[in-house]
Order: sequence, then structure tokens, then C-alpha cells
Amino acid sequence: MAAVAPGSGASREEEGTGGDAATPQPPAPTSAPGARLSRLPLARVKALVKADPDVTLAGQEAIFILARAAELFVETIAKDAYCCAQQGKRKTLQRRDLDNAIEAVDEFAFLEEFPPENCLTIENGRDCEEPSGVR
Repeated sequence: MAAVAPGSGASREEEGTGGDAATPQPPAPTSAPGARLSRLPLARVKALVKADPDVTLAGQEAIFILARAAELFVETIAKDAYCCAQQGKRKTLQRRDLDNAIEAVDEFAFLEEFPPENCLTIENGRDCEEPSGVR
């Protein structure tokens, strides 16, 4: 049976079998109708994956993993950008907060190559215009 940290207020019986109280466990998936495991619409993620000409097949598990990875990415960059906004004594994120987060965090260095005028623009149902000759 696992030991309980002193002062945690949990007895050995309350702890359950085989778990460490200090290690948070992800919530178990629920089988309730309407319960969502992903916050992003999987059909939209699948459409984005299939838009890549190099992808021929994409399994449902792969789509789910990509959706979850996108959620975690957005959450991480949003938190870092919010910290930049707080340094400016603001609560509202602005484009410059995202730019500052991208510059400050090494993991976001791959985003530095995208010029701002090509990002976050959707016209006529299409993403940003691609530079000529790029496909």
C-alpha cells in the first residue's frame, strides 16, 4: 500500500489501491451521452488532416491525438501570451502578446518564420494566401 504524505489528511484506507495521492491522475473518460473527450470538433480536425495532399488515410485515434495535441498547444501558448499581457497590466490578449511569447519561449521558435501578414487571415473560406510557387 502506498504511503501518505504527512499532514495530507488522508488515511491509508481513503487512498484506495495502488495510487499515489500526490500524483494527479487524469480524469477517467466518461461514458455519459454527450461527454466530449476533445474540445475541438474531430470532424474539423479530420478535414484539416485530409486537406494535406501527403495524407491518404487518417485513423480516428490519430485524429483524436492530433486534436488533443492542438488543444494542449493552444492552451500553452495562450498561458504564455497571457503572462505577457499581465506584464503590461492588461487582461486582454493582443497579437503582440503572442509575438512576445513566441520570442520568449524556445519551443515556439518554429513560429517565428511565419510573417504576420500571412497568419490568422481567412478569406472566402480559405486560409491565408500562399506565396506564389509554394504548394
